[in-house]
Formats: sequence, structure tokens, C-alpha cells
Amino acid sequence: MPALRDGLSSVLLFAVLLATQAGAADITTLVKQCEDCHGNNGVSEWDDVPTIAGISAPVHGDYLLAYQEKARTCRKSKFRQGDKTRPETDMCATAGKLSPEEIEALANYFGERPFVAAKQSFDAQKAAEGKKLHARDCAKCHANGGRDPADDAGILGGQHLKYLQQAFADFKTGERQQTKKMADKLVKWTDAEVEAVAHYYASLQ
Repeated sequence: MPALRDGLSSVLLFAVLLATQAGAADITTLVKQCEDCHGNNGVSEWDDVPTIAGISAPVHGDYLLAYQEKARTCRKSKFRQGDKTRPETDMCATAGKLSPEEIEALANYFGERPFVAAKQSFDAQKAAEGKKLHARDCAKCHANGGRDPADDAGILGGQHLKYLQQAFADFKTGERQQTKKMADKLVKWTDAEVEAVAHYYASLQ
């Protein structure tokens, strides 16, 4: 009997190891798919694609769930690296294939990667005006220029300007989910003020 128990224990241990390795391999594949649009380690090189590195795991997970529920705008996008011949896809389709465990794993993985601000041009005058607007309307929820992941409010400072402009446009039209507090502030902003804030966040390099 001891020999039988030892044999069963070895089989069970081997099965657990195989399952663990398979899970790791699956996550590695999913991470690579994310990186083929968002850049290595989640740091985007493309001005219309956000960097997802450094975003807190709870926020990243919420983003993916929102895409699953089609509560966020899902624009078609081509793959930026890897096999570029693949058909265009969108975040709703991509997130829709993920299990809760995969969402958690991906959110944790990219949350542990360092955020790298985009090196880009910006309008200094607009950025200065945007800084004032940020201090007045945004700083309470988006500390340190919207760069503190501990806020659990995403990362704004250092994202690509073109992406920021599109994101703010989606917020202003209601195409993208936002808190009531944020919606109440944005509805009062002029287009020029929205543009100024985008340039401020883009200036944080």
C-alpha cells in the first residue's frame, strides 16, 4: 500500500505540474497577442494605441470586462507587429474570448510591467492651459498628472497624444464609460479645453 500511495502521489504531482505549465504557456500566448497591438511589455510605439503597462490590475481587469460587455468603443485595428497579415480585430472580439482567470492573469502581468511615457511633440501653450484645467477638475482622482496607478483610475500622463484626443472625444460623446463626476465636468469643457488637457498629459514625458 505505501508503494501504491507513493505512486499515486507522483502521478498527481506530475498532473499538477503539467497543468501549471500549460496555464503558463497559455498566458504567454495571450500576452504575445496583446503585445502585437500594444507593444512589447505593453509599451506602445504607435500614436493611436495606448500603453497598457503599469495600469493597476483592477482597472485593467475592468477595462477588459467592459470590452466583453461592449460598453466601450471597439474600433477595428490591424496588428502592429508579429504576423501583420492577420485580419484586423478589435478589443470587443479580443476580450470576448477571455475567461475570468485569463483576464486576471493578463491584468496582473501588465500591471507589473513599468509604464514608459511616449516621447512626442506637443503644444507647450496648450499644455500649460491644460495643466490648470487638470489641477482644477482632475487632480483629485488623477494624481501626479494622471500617472499614479494607485489611483485605480488608469494612466493618462505620458500616453500618446492621438490616443488621448480620441479617448477624450469618446468620453465627451458618451461612447466610452465614465463616472458621473467625470461626465459632469467634461460636458462643461469646450473643445479647446479638451484639446489643452490632452496636450498637458502628452507633455508628461
